[in-house]
Amino acid sequence: MNTEKTKIHFTDNYLINPTNPITVNIIGAGGTGSKVLTALMEMNHSLVELGHAGLSVRLWDDDVITTANLGRQRFAECEVGLCKSVALINRANRFMGTYWKAETVKFEKDSLGRLPQNAQATIYITCVDNVQARFGVAEILKELCNRRNHRDTPKYWLDFGNSQHTGQVILSTIGEIKQPNSEKYETVASLPFVTEEFGELLRQSEQQDDTPSCSLAEALEKQELFINSALAQMGCSLLWSLFRYGMTEYRGFFLNLGNFQSQPLKVA
Repeated sequence: MNTEKTKIHFTDNYLINPTNPITVNIIGAGGTGSKVLTALMEMNHSLVELGHAGLSVRLWDDDVITTANLGRQRFAECEVGLCKSVALINRANRFMGTYWKAETVKFEKDSLGRLPQNAQATIYITCVDNVQARFGVAEILKELCNRRNHRDTPKYWLDFGNSQHTGQVILSTIGEIKQPNSEKYETVASLPFVTEEFGELLRQSEQQDDTPSCSLAEALEKQELFINSALAQMGCSLLWSLFRYGMTEYRGFFLNLGNFQSQPLKVA
């Protein structure tokens, strides 16, 4: 008889019963980030309708919209030349009546090693296209983890990454999350950083050519049209389960859009 308990991670209680909207930093406003923002708009509205305080989102990206971004990213022709983060946040606020914020700088330390202003948040979502940026975020999160007297104490990091046909979404905890006593489940308090557990995999899957594309056709040679949206929907479903059900057996997945296979990743 198998008596092994199912391993479960229980959501930090503050996400379930917050006194204020949960602060979220989205880092990257391109193919994946622009679609994650749309999913968070839907999630915020649904949470509020369920009596939750909702989300307060800050979108980070220093890039501007080009014609090559049209079609694969959530931008219109009339927005070419605008900063990606500003265009997306303005649209979200007009559509949903929110007061979300845009940052037109990279989420990184400055030349003196100082953290970016407004870096503090409860949830971090990275939608970046290079490994160096992920390791930079990891370094910042480790430093913020020591500042636990702040209302917006860092709790979770959800990382999105992809190559042309494949991608992954990995959930990490920023420090340990206090778990309730459970007779039914084996609770898991800590989920490792993606940079610690899959650092080598990330390096191998990194795009070799990271120069900007001059056209949509050129961009599609690097990434399939729907890989970003597929990852965004599935990854935000994982985040939704943390809010809606207060627990998860999974902390991410690997997706191959070429053969339509998905491999879930359990919390332990």
